[in-house]
Amino acid sequence: MKSLLIPLLALTVWCDTALAGGIDQLKAFLAETKSAKASFSQIVAGKSGRKQESSGTLAFSRPGKFRWSYDKPYQQLLVSDGVKLWSYDKDLEQVTIKKLGDALGNTPAAFLAGSGDVEKNFTLSEPGKVDGVDIVDAVPKDKDSTFQRVRIGFVDKLPKMMEVRDNFGQITTLLFTGFERNPSFAVGTFSFTPPKGVDVVGE
Repeated sequence: MKSLLIPLLALTVWCDTALAGGIDQLKAFLAETKSAKASFSQIVAGKSGRKQESSGTLAFSRPGKFRWSYDKPYQQLLVSDGVKLWSYDKDLEQVTIKKLGDALGNTPAAFLAGSGDVEKNFTLSEPGKVDGVDIVDAVPKDKDSTFQRVRIGFVDKLPKMMEVRDNFGQITTLLFTGFERNPSFAVGTFSFTPPKGVDVVGE
């Protein structure tokens, strides 16, 4: 099963990292990081204990622009220009196009590519530090949300991991490496033109 996860909080002035907890680091990340790129590995674990692993790269520019590329074991690309969302499945030779709308703010992706106003949609808490990583738990305020909790781990004001637990008992864990803050992006990074010959579904 291919899952998008792509996938932080209100603007604030940041103080001393050494004294900052997870929520302070989350806020500092939003205040200081308008865009970023990184590599990721992803593990999706179902109730049965079966695990599916994948990896790839991500890039985002807030608000709403992102490029999420799965490279292994299959190739899938998700791109948003802040208005439209393209989902390209190379194996199926299909592109699905949807409007991004305001839905991003209620999803785990909001913690990376959203407007930064995630406290509007999530209740935050700090369960503490695990293996040197400061943890933030975010519970959606919307009772109709499809997931129960997002857990994010920070080191030096950068996310190192994200874990999403959905309402069906599935847990998706993302581990980030090589996180680069505020890089330059090539023209067209956050746009997509469907390849010739593929099926296009949607707008």
